[in-house]
Amino acid sequence: MKFISVTTADGLKIIINLTKKIWPVAYGKILTMAQLDYMIDKFYNETALLELIDKGHVFYLAQDDNNNYVGFVSYELNSEPNKTKIHKIYVLPETQGTGLGRQFFELVKEKAIENHQKAIFLNVNKYNNAIHFYTKLGFTKVKDEVIDIGNGYVMDDYVMEVDILQ
Repeated sequence: MKFISVTTADGLKIIINLTKKIWPVAYGKILTMAQLDYMIDKFYNETALLELIDKGHVFYLAQDDNNNYVGFVSYELNSEPNKTKIHKIYVLPETQGTGLGRQFFELVKEKAIENHQKAIFLNVNKYNNAIHFYTKLGFTKVKDEVIDIGNGYVMDDYVMEVDILQ
């Protein structure tokens, strides 16, 4: 697996295309199609993603041995003091269970440790099976959070965190 840093519009287009393949599977049983469409349109367009990069979000794409893009991750160092936030970690459904998600986590952890971070945290939908994955990585639930995202929709999440300093 090769990890490629994303800093250009071309890379962001790949992320947008991956999102359109991943989200209906990841959230299809949790969210309505209308909410999925709204969130993809609002959060996964070039302008919105470029703004995130300008704010310090770091994006990486995963490319398999056949040069296919199979997932992406984004994180932000010092999102809270000395804490890195994983904002996005998504892999194509056919790559789930292959260790790619763990590799993304290890990549972020390595960058966080290099930058003297104490912990990594993230938000996960309360009904998403990914909670089990994050628990296996050592994350624990630290709080509930409901975020109004507009248009009558909310994100009903757990915030999960793992300490990374030994």
